[in-house]
Amino acid sequence: MKITATLRARMGSSRLPEKTLKPIMGKPMLWYQIERIKQSRLIDEIIIATSTAPADDAIEKFAKEYGVKVFRGSEDDVFGRVVECLKEYQVELHAEFMGDNPIPDAILIDSILGFYLKNKDKYDYVSNALSTTYPAGFEVYVYPANVLIEAEKYITEPKLREHVNLHIYQKTEHFRICNLEAPEIIQKYKDYHFEVDTAEDFEVISAVIDYFFPKNPHFSMVEAIQFLESRPDLIAKNSEIHRRWQVFRKD
Repeated sequence: MKITATLRARMGSSRLPEKTLKPIMGKPMLWYQIERIKQSRLIDEIIIATSTAPADDAIEKFAKEYGVKVFRGSEDDVFGRVVECLKEYQVELHAEFMGDNPIPDAILIDSILGFYLKNKDKYDYVSNALSTTYPAGFEVYVYPANVLIEAEKYITEPKLREHVNLHIYQKTEHFRICNLEAPEIIQKYKDYHFEVDTAEDFEVISAVIDYFFPKNPHFSMVEAIQFLESRPDLIAKNSEIHRRWQVFRKD
């Protein structure tokens, strides 16, 4: 079964415009996410799913220069954009990522993919993000592409099309859902934030990348946690920021 990772990325952002290609150590932030996902032993291809907005021409240009596949679709209908991307590239098994999580952990990705592959007869959707037990920024969503395509018929409010896998995991009467919780030792750090929504987040992630990439670009989630634990100034920098995704979590 071919496994495809998609990254939803665009230049528009109300809190930190153009963050996707904002440079860290001379490389666009998106470059780091792709490099980290490439470390997965199970993912076969990566596709950037961006919009047709003129500002996102820059993302398409980056993708082509970097040799990564790209799909362009609706800016507002994010669900439709991803579905059309999956159809165009004939995706079988989908690993979904968001472009504001620049340091995913390949070992964690493969662990979740491996769990799904061993249990694909039991579950339609596997994630580690239905409740908050991992630090933000290490979310992984795994499901067959045809599950998302089927989920479209259950969308009743057009405004909800700005969300994607939400339409799978909220439909437990139609889909078999599994949430993988972090080990207890990791759950102690569930309030750490390795995502980039704001300028403060960008400062934190830049510090992590500046510290690790020159000597150890394959650093793990645990190592990132340990680094942040040693830097209470960084923890404080983005710990009080409102996270819009929290309303959808079962916490």
